[in-house]
Amino acid sequence: MEGKMKVAVMNGIGKMGYAERDIPIPGDNEVLVKLEYVGICGSDMHYYETGAIGNYVVKPPFVLGHEPGGTVVEAGRKVTHLKAGDRVALEPGKTCGHCEFCRKGEYNLCPDVIFFATPPVDGVFQEYVAHEADLCFKLPDNVGTLEGALIEPLAVGFHAANQGGAHAGQTAVVMGAGCIGLVSMMALKAEGVSKVYVVDIMQKRLDKALELGADGVINGREGDTVQKVLELTGGMGCDLAIETAGVELATRQAISFTKKGATIVLVGYSKSGEMTLPMSLALDKELTFKTVFRYRHIYPIAIEAVAAGKVNLKGIVTDVFDFDDIQNAMDRSIADKANIVKAVVKICK
Repeated sequence: MEGKMKVAVMNGIGKMGYAERDIPIPGDNEVLVKLEYVGICGSDMHYYETGAIGNYVVKPPFVLGHEPGGTVVEAGRKVTHLKAGDRVALEPGKTCGHCEFCRKGEYNLCPDVIFFATPPVDGVFQEYVAHEADLCFKLPDNVGTLEGALIEPLAVGFHAANQGGAHAGQTAVVMGAGCIGLVSMMALKAEGVSKVYVVDIMQKRLDKALELGADGVINGREGDTVQKVLELTGGMGCDLAIETAGVELATRQAISFTKKGATIVLVGYSKSGEMTLPMSLALDKELTFKTVFRYRHIYPIAIEAVAAGKVNLKGIVTDVFDFDDIQNAMDRSIADKANIVKAVVKICK
């Protein structure tokens, strides 16, 4: 397929624009996907606001976006499992396949990963992308491309639940009710955790958590979070805590309200990159700390959970922006975090 496509580019901090580029030609093992929806992630907003995340520095013009869903329009000659017309969710990271981490199946830790919208690799706020066919997962008939775009954050939630050893009979607390907190809560419920409570300081986000299946919520502005968790668990504390906000206070609270022998999964990145924690209490309780970096081997599980009705992915979306409105989409996502839980850009009709 030849021709030109429209691409949204970050031309500087807080500045979005558009460019025209050639529609990519898929390689033998790739498919060309017409993108329909791309989610706006927290990392997109951080790059847009500051121009960098750690050592990853944006050099304009740069393309943001790494949560894509769309439809295959052309398949490479060696691709046999996908064809034109198949709707797909795209896993955004291509790994080397031969390092020690890839060989062990821990490919999310590959040091040579090529990941959409991680400088210098462009993302997918554009009309078409050519991508490895093995990283494009066909969606069932009852799962749309809007949900396909959200499989990426859902994969983070399932990886967090798996890192925590989530299972039936547990009580869990999720700190933070943003997108990752909400998908973590839904992943925990899908994996059979008996009670899942969500903590945040924004009531609209807590209301969304209840709407999506949380067993209860705690507004951290309105009382003692630790005491409330202990009340909800009969003084025992919870078995599992997932911290998605990247806030030191939330992690300290999790150490206090988990029961002895519990697991705490750290998902959110703190702004400073450092935390001071009450490790004596953690040692006394023999807590297990686990961390999350993206995900591995999760897309099929996440897609099946959505198809089976165990996860309401559409429910986390609060705002859909047109591709022609990309500047406003980025600006509002940053300025109105109290109301915008998850924003998605509609690329093609």
